[in-house]
Amino acid sequence: MPTKTLHFPSPRHLSQLYGGREENLAHAEQALSVKLVTREDWLKIEAPAGPLAVAEEFFGFLHTARDQGMSIRTPDFERLAESFARGEGSRLRALLDAPLVVATSRRSVVPKTLAQKFYLQSILAHPVVFGIGPAGTGKTYLAIAAAVSALLRNEVQRIILTRPAVEAGEALGFLPGDLRDKILPYLRPLYDALQDMLEPEEVARLTAKGVIEIAPLAYMRGRTLAHAFVVLDEAQNTTSEQMMMFLTRLGEDARMVITGDVTQIDLPRSKASGLLEARQILREVPGVDFHAFSSADVVRHPLVRRIIDAYARHRASERA
Repeated sequence: MPTKTLHFPSPRHLSQLYGGREENLAHAEQALSVKLVTREDWLKIEAPAGPLAVAEEFFGFLHTARDQGMSIRTPDFERLAESFARGEGSRLRALLDAPLVVATSRRSVVPKTLAQKFYLQSILAHPVVFGIGPAGTGKTYLAIAAAVSALLRNEVQRIILTRPAVEAGEALGFLPGDLRDKILPYLRPLYDALQDMLEPEEVARLTAKGVIEIAPLAYMRGRTLAHAFVVLDEAQNTTSEQMMMFLTRLGEDARMVITGDVTQIDLPRSKASGLLEARQILREVPGVDFHAFSSADVVRHPLVRRIIDAYARHRASERA
């Protein structure tokens, strides 16, 4: 049986290629139809010539991704192994060979994981993209970075950021102030992300001119959003009717990114989530792409991932 031994800069470097988990190597063996043996800083591949070449290309791809500073998580590793097994290696390498840096006024945003890179690539390639996953995966932050970058490059004429004003256990009507004061707390996370990328004075100026608009989802009704980059955040809290209303606002030369976490739905039990419904209805529609994140893609404090996993186990045990 043909064999090939690949050498890497260090044992730690090699371990990072497969997320430091032996079960990931077992998954690759099954997906790629090869036998893998690793010791210290080398990896031996044993397989017929065809699968051996694919496995070598796969680990070469992971090595390049690692050198570009990206973390390789278990979901990335599994999806990529299966993609290479399906003969999609050339397409994936072309994506990786194109450096992806989202430039804004205050900082350059670089994807931290392969999942984030493919998400950004999807945003650049499709008019409508859904980013679905838990908190801390960067799905909203990256979407706003892409929006700011598109505005600075004159690819769009304005940015529209919106969220449904759904109460997560708090009574909106009892908050002090007028309607704007009551709604502002729901929109604050969008302002925070925006001010990471533009100077506060620039945000204020562009907002005053209407180039940047941050508004509740209800304000989108009846409009045509043309020449705009539109981000809908917290989309799990849209109703079916709101989601359809929003998606049909898409106008000429416009792009939309819809983000949400289906484990944090705050709608009344009688209301179905428009995000869940859209995932079922639109999956096969050309021009619409869905990107799923998991707890393994969380880039906040490591404890956040463990908290998300603990809640997921609790919910699963309750359903059982």
